[in-house]
Amino acid sequence: MATLMVQGTSSDAGKSTLVAGLCRLLARQGLSIAPFKPQNMALNSDVTEDGGEIGRSQSLQARACFLAPHTDMNPVLLKPNSDTGAQVIIQGHPQADMEAGRYHDYKPRALEAVLQSHGRLSERYALILTEGAGSPAEINLRTNDIANMGFAESVNCPVILVADIDKGGVFAQLVGTLELLSDSERARVQGFVINRFRGDLALLQPGLDWLAEKTGKPVLGVVPYLHNFHLDAEDAIVARQARGHTKLRVAVPVFSRISNHTDFDALSLHPEVELLWVAPGEPLPACELIILPGSKSVRRDLALLREHGWDRDIQRHLRYGGKLMGICGGFQMLGTTIADPDGLEGPAGVSDGLQLLEFDTRLMPQKQLHRVSGALCLPSQQAAQAKGYEIHCGVSTGPALAQPVLQLTRGVADGAISTDGNILGTYLHGIFDQPEAQVALLQWAGLSSDTTLSIDELREQQLERLADTLADCLDNQWLKSLAEQGAPR
Repeated sequence: MATLMVQGTSSDAGKSTLVAGLCRLLARQGLSIAPFKPQNMALNSDVTEDGGEIGRSQSLQARACFLAPHTDMNPVLLKPNSDTGAQVIIQGHPQADMEAGRYHDYKPRALEAVLQSHGRLSERYALILTEGAGSPAEINLRTNDIANMGFAESVNCPVILVADIDKGGVFAQLVGTLELLSDSERARVQGFVINRFRGDLALLQPGLDWLAEKTGKPVLGVVPYLHNFHLDAEDAIVARQARGHTKLRVAVPVFSRISNHTDFDALSLHPEVELLWVAPGEPLPACELIILPGSKSVRRDLALLREHGWDRDIQRHLRYGGKLMGICGGFQMLGTTIADPDGLEGPAGVSDGLQLLEFDTRLMPQKQLHRVSGALCLPSQQAAQAKGYEIHCGVSTGPALAQPVLQLTRGVADGAISTDGNILGTYLHGIFDQPEAQVALLQWAGLSSDTTLSIDELREQQLERLADTLADCLDNQWLKSLAEQGAPR
């Protein structure tokens, strides 16, 4: 067993992308590798085949390895529900909501789960490609660290540092990070990868030479800036440039705790759809379809929806014949009430929904985690096949559910659609990813076209492109050593 850890000088330095690319580059050689992230903080998550929940980036990295995502690949997932607190998910299942101070004290127990999961993966795979979180130089978080050098020292693994040159100050990022590490941590850094470079590499070379001489660490590669590069985002929303030839406008309000916004990747890249992310304080624009996304704090985001006047914008939109859709938490908002008697997502209580569909939702302690498939039940359309996943605590009941959106293969119905056919809601994340369902839903919304965008095919194309790029720009001897470590025993 061997483990390599990729750490970054900051968030969004390129850790997730570099690990995904290395996973694909080595996996397509038939090597025995798996991804791993000890601790992830993100509201974009996925449901694994073993019935748990992990960060979206580890799900992507598993697919880069041609593996099914597994809860051991991300044993600690933190899902923020306030500025100072988060739901703590251990090996795929929620344990408790914790404020930052309480979680800091809980980290030694979390480390036990991390090492347990890492040990199981190590028994099955020759090489574990591990992603850090944030930066190892966050000295205020050094005590009980499990996300970066704390983990690396626990398993005694080497580290490479990646930095984003597109942000500027790349040499300060790398030298400053090294300076803030302890002697033992600094010693385990094998070298650097500089990410998102655009320009003439010859002009950068003097800086690379200086960096190697200054630190005694090699630059293992300079990764070029990849234009029109699209992979599942770990957490940040990526707004695409508007295209003038689109035929359907879709508006999505950005909630304070928006979750699984990867639901809209297929729409943001669709050649005939203009996806509009609407920031808090901005009105919902004229469009054919409004989609209320998922939320980690549904009642709180419902209150913010009203504060921003989006409820009035939605009513106006419906009066003019527009279509409205809700996914997961957004679906719950469409109903009559949302009750949280146990205070699972905030203070206990009951909130009035938008009362556009007649059903009530009660948040329950047991989270629903399912991978599902089924057939859409849209007005005046043949049944289209859909698949995706459910992640929610809400249980919804009421007359509106007698007219569901989906009939699932596991023998139950999902969601609801209004009697006039203009409003629908579903618990199914990823519902636009299946081309057949994507066409049906966009035609329901008013798009007179059967053009599709397969997010699965695009993901494969981008992983292959990334792997080819890394093969060209990373040090060949270093890649060879990784391949030797990942050779099946």
